[in-house]
Amino acid sequence: MRSTSPPSAPPSEGGQLSLSLTTPKIVFLIIAAAAPLAAMVCTVPLAFALGNGPGVPAMFVFAGLTLMCFCVGYAAISRRVVNAGGFYTYISCGLGRPPAVGGGLIAVVAYNTASVGLLGAFAYFAQLVAASHGLDLPWEVWAGAGLVVVAVLGYRQIDLSARVLAVAMCCEVGILLLLAVAVLVRDGGSALPATSFAPHTLAGAGTGVSMMFAFISFIGIESAALYGEEAHDPERSVSRATYIAVSLIALFYGFISWIAVGAVGAADVQRVATHQLGDLFFNLSDDYLTTALTTVMQILLCLSLFAGWLALHNAANRYMFVLGRERVLPGFLGAVHPRLASPYRASLVQTVFSLVTAAVFAIAGLDPYLGLTTSMLGLGTLGIVFLQAVACLSVIGYFRRRPDRHWWRTLVAPGLGFAGLVVATTLVVTNFDTMTGTDNPVVGSLPWLILAGAVLGPAYALWIRAAHPERYARLAGVATRGESTPRGRQVGEAVPAGGRP
Repeated sequence: MRSTSPPSAPPSEGGQLSLSLTTPKIVFLIIAAAAPLAAMVCTVPLAFALGNGPGVPAMFVFAGLTLMCFCVGYAAISRRVVNAGGFYTYISCGLGRPPAVGGGLIAVVAYNTASVGLLGAFAYFAQLVAASHGLDLPWEVWAGAGLVVVAVLGYRQIDLSARVLAVAMCCEVGILLLLAVAVLVRDGGSALPATSFAPHTLAGAGTGVSMMFAFISFIGIESAALYGEEAHDPERSVSRATYIAVSLIALFYGFISWIAVGAVGAADVQRVATHQLGDLFFNLSDDYLTTALTTVMQILLCLSLFAGWLALHNAANRYMFVLGRERVLPGFLGAVHPRLASPYRASLVQTVFSLVTAAVFAIAGLDPYLGLTTSMLGLGTLGIVFLQAVACLSVIGYFRRRPDRHWWRTLVAPGLGFAGLVVATTLVVTNFDTMTGTDNPVVGSLPWLILAGAVLGPAYALWIRAAHPERYARLAGVATRGESTPRGRQVGEAVPAGGRP
């Protein structure tokens, strides 16, 4: 007998999340988390300056291909397992409950800190843009205003956030495409120099740093699985949305960075980017478009950062909600709002965490960008890339003895993804001071938090197994599609999907 029930999470005493998401809405949530305009304006000039200059577009292509291999396995397991736990659930399916608890705790740290990092970036650039137009307010004011809006949207049903993010994404992508068209019209074929993909460019100094920045720019592409419990058709929506988002981001980032190389000149792009940094794309807009459109681009940069902040806030909420629902974190986090069907308590806790963290940095007099953003976003990036690599191993482990395993989808592709993501993780760790822009020993020690989660999480799971075996048996429990119903259990009852302890 085969189960005909949809995959489901363990029942929550707090209720069921709303089923309001379609594939396009999930795509908007994913791409918004990657913040395309912010990635181009803030990250690409750094990659030009510190990396291999004109070779940056090729690094985006490489990162995209690596993450497509990750997506092949991710999509395969998402068709079988639907749960708001994302990495936490998938790691349990393939590697067992103890590593899953470690992965879940790392995800909570990574997404919460990445969200706070974008809070700092939003406040910093909002202050700069507003001050340049006569409205000079402290960055703390912009951080507070943004936090109020994020808190309201995060508290409510996810569908509202998806609509806001859709508008933001279309605007920020639109202004960059307009710049690309202007460069192509004026410069013709020279706007896309072949040297960006030439072997001598890719073999030059700084390739590893460029590769690191390229992977950083894809952060958030794995978040589709977090919305499985809120999708109309999760078996298809999660995998489709992930494929679509990664393909669009890779093509878009590669194309726009290539256009920037052509507009500045391949021979000069490293020198010019080193001098101009965050003003590079604004100066290109002044040259190829108009100063009025540059002002629009500056405003849209703030909107892009806000959209990424909101998307990561929602992702952090889902992890805290699931871990609270299963009592890995305090159980009150697993409550669903009775009317809005949202993880409202998890959202409130994330808001308080952001407020307290930002307040500590403000009281200490630290810079919102070089202090708050680089350190928090750096830690979040490292945690997410590490979890992507572990998820590839989980896919291989989950399908290893299953009859529906496939040589490419469940073995070779996730294996290639794992290899590429291990390289990315190593690059982030070894270049952490470059990524964060500081040699402060406190900031430099932040990667140890990821190692702590990887060690303490499994130890915590083993303690739960010894002290509360009934709770341990329910950890990361899901029903899966296409499987025979386990003997002695009812269809739809929560079971460990991978059959691992």
